[in-house]
Parts: sequence; structure tokens; C-alpha cells
Amino acid sequence: MTNNITGTHINYYFICKRKLWLFVNGIHMEQNSELVYEGKLIHETTYPQRSEKYEEVQIGGIKVDFYDTKNKIIHELKKSNKIETAHEWQLKYYIYIFEKAGMSGVSGVLEYPKLRKTTKIYLSDIDRERIVEIENEIEKIINSEICPDIINSKICKRCSYYDFCYSE
Repeated sequence: MTNNITGTHINYYFICKRKLWLFVNGIHMEQNSELVYEGKLIHETTYPQRSEKYEEVQIGGIKVDFYDTKNKIIHELKKSNKIETAHEWQLKYYIYIFEKAGMSGVSGVLEYPKLRKTTKIYLSDIDRERIVEIENEIEKIINSEICPDIINSKICKRCSYYDFCYSE
């Protein structure tokens, strides 16, 4: 891979290819989003004791805020499960990167504190093959001169890029 693919790239790939392209090309709208701010607030305030118990780990382009080294579990906090597939693949990508760095037996837990819901995430051989395909597809999007089309999905209205995409 010529670019450092991050968890954000993986997440945006599953949400909206246009959002991914805009983000990679330096058009960042997240700083103006109340929803993004709310997610950060949940992340910072939900489990204050975690910073003492778990480690922050950075490998290549990914940064995992809560890693339980004893049990080899990556914890990923999210505000809502409306785009759970994107969250699952982002966490699978983190596990994949840990494996590539020589750390075996790693799993993940997706946590939705507001919903009081957790989901365990594991990486299968099929997932590993799919991640290679996803990385290649992300590379094509990143290197494209053309911004992907608007997806016209119900999630668009809550997206930080909504005004950018839908203003005439």
C-alpha cells in the first residue's frame, strides 16, 4: 500500500466512498459536526478508569485508544450502532494490523455505551482476504481524480459533509 490506511478510511469506505474521497483530499467537515463532538465526548467520559488499565497503541496509520494487553482485546467505543457494519470492519482492520505487526490472538469488542450493548469481533480468514480487497479498493478511490457520486442515503442528513454535498 502506498498510503497509510487508517481506521477512518475503513469506516468511511463502508459509509460513503464520496466521504472517503473528500476526507483524503483534505476536505474535513468533522470539526463542525455536533454528532462528531458528541461521539468524542462519549469516548472521553464513558470509561475514565480505562486510561489507567488499558494502553493506547499506535501501529502504522492506526491508533487504538483502549487495548487490553493481558487479554489481547481491542476496545472500540461508538455512539450509535446505526452504521455497525462500518464499525465492525474498522475493528477487524485494527485486529488485522495487529496481526501483521506480529501480535497473534487479538480480538475486539465494539461498545455502544449509550445503548448498553457490546459485540465481540473476531477476524476470520475470509475477513483477511476481504481486507486486502478493501485496501486495494480504497487505494483506487484515494488515487482517483474524480470524486464519487452522492449516495442519497438516509444517513446523509446526519453526515458532517451534508451541506457540502447537497448545497447547490
